[in-house]
Amino acid sequence: MASYDPWDHDRAVDARHELPTGGADARARVRDLLRAHAVLPGQVKLADMLLVTSELVTNAIRHGGGLVRFEADLTEDGLVLVVADRSTEPPRVFRADDGRAVGGYGWPLTCRVAAEISIRPGPGGKTIRAVVSL
Repeated sequence: MASYDPWDHDRAVDARHELPTGGADARARVRDLLRAHAVLPGQVKLADMLLVTSELVTNAIRHGGGLVRFEADLTEDGLVLVVADRSTEPPRVFRADDGRAVGGYGWPLTCRVAAEISIRPGPGGKTIRAVVSL
């Protein structure tokens, strides 16, 4: 399992690994990663991993000005996700009574499910690193 600096904003993107087009594509990549490493989490853990993956990627696309980096790796700590977007604004939490008909629950769910989560601003955006334990 590779060791790398998730905060390296200058990390080159491998042309063979295009960015996911959305949450479903990112979830498929995580499933493929788990399969490739013969990691078989239980249904609840798998759902947690896929939820965090989907929320981070979807939020980067919808609210972060676009996805600029996506990495998924398995370490002894669990599934490590690194997602970067073009917004310097941290994710926002909306109150249930703020008049929104739908939405606003993804970030709080992500924070509850992930064993670790951190946000680091960088040039032209931010990087979010999340770990979902196995």
